[in-house]
Order: sequence, then structure tokens, then C-alpha cells
Amino acid sequence: MVRPEDIKGWIESNLAGAQVEISGDGHHFEAEIVCADFSGKNRVQQHQMVYGALGDRMKAEIHALSMRTLTPEEKAAL
Repeated sequence: MVRPEDIKGWIESNLAGAQVEISGDGHHFEAEIVCADFSGKNRVQQHQMVYGALGDRMKAEIHALSMRTLTPEEKAAL
């Protein structure tokens, strides 16, 4: 079973400088991902970057992932 810590590690390993918070029950997960590389990209492009970081795990190991993507500036403004 996939743990939130697993997803956090996979994203942080593949998105340089990303700060990731994950919660979930092993099947459904929620993530907040803050990454400078999101700057200048729309939400779809940002989510595609995260899916790319997770690779085939999205097809096989992770049933559902709800995510909120932010640039560091957007996070600071909250």
C-alpha cells in the first residue's frame, strides 16, 4: 500500500526544490505542492509536471490524487 510519505518522496525527488505536504488513507490522497518551477505555467501544466514526477505510479499504485499547486510567491500570499 502506498503511504503519503512515499508520494512526498517521489515528487520531491523529481521536482527540484519542491515542498510537498501529503495526506491520505492509502487509496485517496491530497497534496499541496509548492515549487518555483511552476512559475509562468498554468494549473494544467503544473499538474502535468506532478504527474510526470510520479510517472507510471499514477496508473498502478495511486488510486486518486487531489492536488493544489502553488508557486512560492502564491504560498507566501496566503
